[in-house]
Amino acid sequence: MPPRTDLNALADEDFRQRWRAWIEAHYTSPLRDPLHRLTGDAARGWLRAQHRDGWRAPALPAEHGGMGLSLRKQLIYQQELERFGVARPMDMGLRLLAPVLLRYGTPAQVARYLPRILSGDDFWCQGYSEPNAGSDLANLRTEAVDRGSHFIVNGQKTWTTMADDSSMMFLLARTSREAKKQAGITFLVVPMSTRGIRVRPIRTLSGESHFCEVFLDDVAIPKDNVIGAIGDGWTVGKALLGFERFSHGSPELARHALKVLRESARALGLSRCERFRERLERLACDVADAQALFESVCSTAMAGGDAEDDFSMLKLFNAELAQRIADACVETAGPVGGLVGAAPAMDLVHDLEWLAMTTRPLTIFGGTAQLQRNLIATRTLELPRS
Repeated sequence: MPPRTDLNALADEDFRQRWRAWIEAHYTSPLRDPLHRLTGDAARGWLRAQHRDGWRAPALPAEHGGMGLSLRKQLIYQQELERFGVARPMDMGLRLLAPVLLRYGTPAQVARYLPRILSGDDFWCQGYSEPNAGSDLANLRTEAVDRGSHFIVNGQKTWTTMADDSSMMFLLARTSREAKKQAGITFLVVPMSTRGIRVRPIRTLSGESHFCEVFLDDVAIPKDNVIGAIGDGWTVGKALLGFERFSHGSPELARHALKVLRESARALGLSRCERFRERLERLACDVADAQALFESVCSTAMAGGDAEDDFSMLKLFNAELAQRIADACVETAGPVGGLVGAAPAMDLVHDLEWLAMTTRPLTIFGGTAQLQRNLIATRTLELPRS
């Protein structure tokens, strides 16, 4: 049954129990780990069920088809997903593009794209990074040549997450070389079925192929597919990166890694080791700090305050924390930590090697750790540029 219209009027515990019961009844995937990605039909079915029953888009305003939840209930919403171990669908359309559409899109574009994002009919990928232009997007080389009613786009994107499982892509392309580099970029959207788009998956250290290369050869993109003004893609793209860093700022992955560390230590009989307990509690304090920081930044942003500079701090802190905890898992397990797969003979139910490998990219995607430190230094601390 669909939830009541005004979920914010529910007591927190009533909301929690209602959402928990719905998850338990409708999440059918065997993947029970927020570090794993939910893909393909499983992801589409999960998001469509949420949309059907009114549990889709907790932060999106109700007037645009979302739930319009308060910050407190958004946090409960996320806590229950983590508690049940729901794997993450790569919902870039909702997390990244929807806020950009509401800020920069025309009413026609919002009406065209947003309903299909919410319904799960379109899955989106992000065409930002390129060879030699990852975190430094001002140096991107993908070029869009003006042909009157449309652009002809040529170039290459890389590390494009889930490009092989997406029906749409939003991308940045250079539309002018006459102005300074940041001023000649345009934000475009395009169906992945468009002639001239080729996708090649990249196999990673974790044994997965969620990252891809995307090649664009004479791809025709109508000018109606420009979000914001032509040449204003740097502004639109930076706003989207802020939303991305904000979404990466949730401590859910660090919390999950800490749970793995506790359970693995218990299985290995290390819970009574004073030295290990000290390390564990230090990491637990870091996770608590991450949660407090996340809630503070969320509260500021939802109250209309300027939290943009805090996004980099959130992203950096949580990415490095998750890596530190994953490293602790491997180190604590000793030689067993390097095994591929679980070690049931030692009561280890988690694949610690996979955990270490899958957390490696956290300090790369969404802007590298080095870039985040530069942003914090120059924008937050106002230190001089070298």
